[in-house]
Amino acid sequence: MALESFPMPQGFHRGRRLRRTPALRDLVREHSVDAGDLIQPYFVDELLDSHAVSPIGSMPGQFRYGEKALVDEAARLADAGVGGVILFGIPKEKDAIGSQGFAAEGIVQRSIAAIKARVPQLLVMTDVCCCEYTSHGHCGQLCGEDVENDATLRLLQQTAVSHARAGADIVAPSDMMDGRVAAIRQALDAAGFPQIPVLSYAVKYASGFYGPFREAADSTPAFGDRASYQMDPANVREALREAQADVDEGADMLMVKPGMPYLDIVRLLRDRFPHPLFVYQVSGEYAMIKAAAQLGWLDEKRVALESLLAFKRAGADGILTYFAKDFASLK
Repeated sequence: MALESFPMPQGFHRGRRLRRTPALRDLVREHSVDAGDLIQPYFVDELLDSHAVSPIGSMPGQFRYGEKALVDEAARLADAGVGGVILFGIPKEKDAIGSQGFAAEGIVQRSIAAIKARVPQLLVMTDVCCCEYTSHGHCGQLCGEDVENDATLRLLQQTAVSHARAGADIVAPSDMMDGRVAAIRQALDAAGFPQIPVLSYAVKYASGFYGPFREAADSTPAFGDRASYQMDPANVREALREAQADVDEGADMLMVKPGMPYLDIVRLLRDRFPHPLFVYQVSGEYAMIKAAAQLGWLDEKRVALESLLAFKRAGADGILTYFAKDFASLK
């Protein structure tokens, strides 16, 4: 049957002109992700033989590393042009105040020094928190079953200074104690480290997406949860208050955690603050992509890159992601 001929509309938008070829799409692309934008989280385990690695079951492709194995991995990461690493430690011994977190010869402190000796150009960031080091798994010193805010600040000060002394480039407090940025800044300055920037986990939600991390870092609370100090996922305006407080206390950079479920918060902070802004694509986000890919439900490379682009599009300058070390193979 012959089709009738009708006049074509005049002046409609021809958006497909700029999508016609790969070269055109590359030319007009608004956002991109580079290896230098990415920070790879690593878990260094004092219980492992120094050259050993141990797979993390809930995070396929991720491992706990012995100290020397970590240094070798960091060297490979530096060769790949990845922006840096953030270190989480699993100590041999834990106690009520997490004293191994600020021990001069603790596992993270030794690892910082070893990485800097091997690849001095690689940026080393450290997580400043107590949860991996306390026997109860909470992020600070307890009074009964409550985390004591101000007593914990003293522990965080000691931890941040010990990381700076070992050679860390950036300290990143993730505990969500009130006043922690001011306390850490004061301690770093007093100890002779005014040049060390503070990347604050300014907006950290009490999220269900952290599950695999707690296996990886052996940091599951022995009782209760962290809702009394991490933020309620329902709150938006609170994020602005928390970020502003950290800026007022001297934070050099801000971070939102988790990532994909909180892209609205990333955009909100990008529009409000001129500071460098980071986002943490957390363990649960990574694990979901990996699991769905293993089942053949989605294309891992495509979805991983799409997720990283979403963070950049929302306004993040840098991304902490478990995909960082494999970024080159994803492109």
